[in-house]
Amino acid sequence: MLKGKTALITGSTSGIGQGIAEKFASLGINIVLNGFGEPVAIEALRSKLQDTYGVKVTYQAADMSSTVEIERMMQAANASCEGLDILVNNAGIQHVAPIDEFAIDKFNAIIAINMTSAWHTTRLALPGMKRKGW
Repeated sequence: MLKGKTALITGSTSGIGQGIAEKFASLGINIVLNGFGEPVAIEALRSKLQDTYGVKVTYQAADMSSTVEIERMMQAANASCEGLDILVNNAGIQHVAPIDEFAIDKFNAIIAINMTSAWHTTRLALPGMKRKGW
């Protein structure tokens, strides 16, 4: 049922997101990777998933704290694979400090990446998913 579908997993170039991408690829799901990292390592991951599982794997380098970059990523993801079927909002960061020492820029980055980006990706994925009958 999922074979041939397309999933965008934010924060999928390492950690839990990468694990999700690997599992989905093993099920025959096309993958749109997103996250930070060394370009050589990201390309190696993209190639490995594509070659090992025979699925289409693309990469979008969008900074999840930027609405403009999220919008570009979602347009490219929707165009590259006949639209998204699955969205996994996995990207996240953390910073720990006492509240009176917590840097405002760190707080704003956490809110942007952990919360706002999930809202934007969902907002932009839903129209295509609805057209597909999801």
